[in-house]
Amino acid sequence: MGDDNDRRESSLLNRDNNRFSRSVSHAYDELHSFRKYLQLMCVDQSNVWTACLSWSIFLLFTFVVPAISHFVLACSSCDSKHKRPYDAVVQLSLSSVATLSFICLTKFVRKYGLRRFLFFDKLCDESETVRKGYTDRLNSSLKIVSCFVGPCFIAECGYKIWWYASGASQIPFLGNVVLSDAVACIMELCSWLYRTTVIFLVCVLFRLICHLQILRLQDFAQVFQVDSDVESILSEHLRIRRHLRIISHRYRAFVLLALILVTGSQFASLLITTKSGAIVDIYRAGELALCSITLLAGIMVMLRSATKITHKAQAITSLAAKWHICATLDTFESTEGETPTTGIGQVFPTVGTDGDSSDAGDEEDELDNTKLIPAYAYSTISFQKRQALVTYFENNRAGITVYGFTLDRTSLHTIFSVELALVLWLLGKTVGIS
Repeated sequence: MGDDNDRRESSLLNRDNNRFSRSVSHAYDELHSFRKYLQLMCVDQSNVWTACLSWSIFLLFTFVVPAISHFVLACSSCDSKHKRPYDAVVQLSLSSVATLSFICLTKFVRKYGLRRFLFFDKLCDESETVRKGYTDRLNSSLKIVSCFVGPCFIAECGYKIWWYASGASQIPFLGNVVLSDAVACIMELCSWLYRTTVIFLVCVLFRLICHLQILRLQDFAQVFQVDSDVESILSEHLRIRRHLRIISHRYRAFVLLALILVTGSQFASLLITTKSGAIVDIYRAGELALCSITLLAGIMVMLRSATKITHKAQAITSLAAKWHICATLDTFESTEGETPTTGIGQVFPTVGTDGDSSDAGDEEDELDNTKLIPAYAYSTISFQKRQALVTYFENNRAGITVYGFTLDRTSLHTIFSVELALVLWLLGKTVGIS
């Protein structure tokens, strides 16, 4: 009985420690400004009051304002330029993706805590280069959100101000036409800003987490430049693969559902703009085109980040194979004559020289390049161990997956081609881009 009580107390203590470690933090850590941004966006749900405020703002700007805009503020008596025949698709598209983004974001932060969700609790195990690079990217993430949201919001402001200022609506619900139009315009702009910011915030956070793994892969590639043992290389790669599986598991539902919703929105736009009698120009379908561009930009941010990780992870296999052959050649040269003093770089002096590197420029990947690896210390690792490690890399390719489907460059090109074709067709009908 005593042993059972001890085990029960131990399990309770471990459970309490795990609950406490979920949000290990302090008020003025590196995430202080980011927490302030979440509070400003009203997506912070750290307590009951902020959670109520967060859900109230979400329901107001995601459902209430768009519904009032579509059903109450519809201008049936307006001229042809001020009618909004495609407003339903615009509101449903933005609200559906914003709802998905908001629910996923609040679930992640509530379940894992901000530090754990952004992998800041794992940075203590990383090198100084990885920690500094990741912290710098976190500080610039909010600027990236502004860079995506800003142009879309400016275009939406121009459209809404023109629509209301040109006398498209007569809404006397406040007793004054000018005041009524001003309030309605501001509420619609706030709704657009809120929904697009939430969408891009989740996409940029995914991009931030992916960038951490890219930094780790680049740092991991340095093990092939020094005297490393196979066991440490294998252990570090297994740790990276585990984190990539965690990211894939957390984001797989969001990536898949976002892709379905965005693609469905594009096809819906195509169907309603090609039906008989549909008039498509910049006045009627300009907001629809802007919505399509916004959603396409968000989904491409995520997919490009995922494919960059997959590309870097696959480049490790090529690097390991090059490391193996360079070490093998160095060992072969050593058995035939004297041990080389400068390594394998002298065996092929014309490959990977500075001239070749300058010609390659930015087209050559920093991991998968033509530079030979100096093998001055690899004779301590046997051929069998190196061969086994290369075989492991070839059969355990890391990357971001969605329910087992790897997001690589081929999948990105396919998805981007379909989505871009739909957007360009719509832009060709509205602003003349084809």
